[in-house]
Amino acid sequence: MAEKKEEGIVETIKTVFWALLIAGIFRTLFFQPFWIPSSSMKETLLIGDFLFVNKMAYGYSRYSCPFSACPISGRILGSDPERGDVVVFRHPTNGTDYVKRLIGLPGDKIQLKAGILFINGAEAVQVAAGTFDELMEPQGRMGGFPRCSNGPVGQGATCEKERFLETFPDGGTHAILNISASGGLDNTNVFTVPEGHYFFMGDNRDNSTDSRVSQRNGGVGMVSEEYLLGRADRIMFSSAGKRLLYFWTWRSDRFFKAIE
Repeated sequence: MAEKKEEGIVETIKTVFWALLIAGIFRTLFFQPFWIPSSSMKETLLIGDFLFVNKMAYGYSRYSCPFSACPISGRILGSDPERGDVVVFRHPTNGTDYVKRLIGLPGDKIQLKAGILFINGAEAVQVAAGTFDELMEPQGRMGGFPRCSNGPVGQGATCEKERFLETFPDGGTHAILNISASGGLDNTNVFTVPEGHYFFMGDNRDNSTDSRVSQRNGGVGMVSEEYLLGRADRIMFSSAGKRLLYFWTWRSDRFFKAIE
């Protein structure tokens, strides 16, 4: 009886070991977990969303490659990133992982005028689509408060942001949020995206430090392809609370939601 019990324990240990090993290999080669810590991609991604980054989408770069023979620059395998993809990448100077929407491809000219995006001189048309409403309350682990277009509002009140559907000149539509059309990043010079680099912006346009801000000034700047970690395709889990165990703050309507 004791021998059977010991055999059962050994088999359980083996099962757990192989399960962890397979999970580790799966994570290393194909997917990387990522929690959304900030509000820069609202409403597409909310603080507390949990997703897996598809590391195979663009192939392996020097920062995502699990093999010893990693490229010094560029990528191996995979396909080219496409405009409109939601991408997780390594910040070129501070090493932090960011998630933004891909706006500009190599060679593109990007500019904003009064909050309107222009790609190679063509307007990305915005159509009003109501408001994005949320409570004025601390959000996520950091406990930050949202910014509002109807602000200032008191804690517990409804915080609104203007919502638009933006369509790229070459197709592809997604939702963006706006607080003001006269913010510091709503009017820019023309950015020319260098070869092998990409231009990113957050969907929450007035609350995103992205490629509109140079790396020297604390922004993302132009991101080289070697810093791309992968594409965000689907939200797996979402919680609005400061702790994962606060089940009453789980957003079940966002579980397994596709990212558009």
